[in-house]
Amino acid sequence: MTATGPEVNTATVVRAGELTDEQWRSKVCDFARREIAPLSAEMDRDATLHPGLRAKLFAAGLMAIEAPARYGGGDGSLMQVVLAIEEIARVDPGVAVAIDVQNALIVATLLRLGTGDQRRRHLPLLATRHVGAFSLSEEQAGSDALAVSTTADAKGGGFVLNGRKRWTSNALQADLFLVFARAEGHGTSAFLVERTAPGLSIDPRTEQLGVRAATTADLVLSDVAVRAQSCVGGLGGGDGVAIAALDIGRIGIAAQLVGLAQGALDEAVAYSRRREQFGRRISGFQGVQFVLAETATEVAAARALLYDVTRAVTCGADVAERLRLSAMAKYFASQVAERAASRAVEVLGGNGFTRDYPVERFYRDAKAGRIYEGTSNILLRAIAGSLPAERT
Repeated sequence: MTATGPEVNTATVVRAGELTDEQWRSKVCDFARREIAPLSAEMDRDATLHPGLRAKLFAAGLMAIEAPARYGGGDGSLMQVVLAIEEIARVDPGVAVAIDVQNALIVATLLRLGTGDQRRRHLPLLATRHVGAFSLSEEQAGSDALAVSTTADAKGGGFVLNGRKRWTSNALQADLFLVFARAEGHGTSAFLVERTAPGLSIDPRTEQLGVRAATTADLVLSDVAVRAQSCVGGLGGGDGVAIAALDIGRIGIAAQLVGLAQGALDEAVAYSRRREQFGRRISGFQGVQFVLAETATEVAAARALLYDVTRAVTCGADVAERLRLSAMAKYFASQVAERAASRAVEVLGGNGFTRDYPVERFYRDAKAGRIYEGTSNILLRAIAGSLPAERT
């Protein structure tokens, strides 16, 4: 069964490239508060993207922000991808993950490493109605993500894929998968696999603590035939494809975490100005003021680092520099998000520990930031490895 939704008339979409960054941020912010926020509690409870939201995400021009207009995309920039993810995460980090996977892992990979035929075939669909998913992780390939055991055997001018992919975000919604498999004699390779391919199946969703709107499930491949032309980055080029994708993906996750931290701070500030104890609003107590001030400072610092990294990558930072910078942005943002969410729960007190307020969901969502697309220890290892050698 395909997850394909109705096609969006891209002629009516306001493209990111037609707006300044601040105009784009404002547009996405308005959309998130109007269309996503009212559905967030339901999506968290049901662990799925709301059925009516998918078409609205396409109609808002959020699903192929960087893709050129000739493909139906937004003609935007990496910075506009970051701003969109950040603003959506302020109300629902799970939906932001779905947007991140679509833009930073799938669309970005096709733009930077796809062939002309691959871009012409898939980008117009990704801009208008198809959802993409990134299938790299396996049971024994977590932090050692490139140690894949899924196989790609040459057959009839193409390849036959067999294996199981774990932790695939967007899996239940996706129409297109970027699957990493080991081709004998060539090494890890990346293949575009359509959901309708015979032998491809999706397991029931994985029940998880947070970011539940990003429908996560296992992808099972049983003698799935793909054309040789579906290989991205050339045979044996899968490691390079994965590393390049994750460098951009980590920037996207950093944006999600900055947005989450800001959302938690927004809720804590608003609550502190309503809640009264001892005859006065708690925002007047220094113990609350200092917690909010410290959180606001950390969020601003994480955002500044995120934007600096985004600009550096846009301006052509080399591979080693992209790895270092994206690791720093994601590592720091994950720390800030976890602290911001925890403090927000404490500001709300008992109310913060209930599902009646969004901070409880932010608290659960924040934990994933230290795990997916590179655990904190893996990121620290990458950062440490990039430090200059001692002078002699």
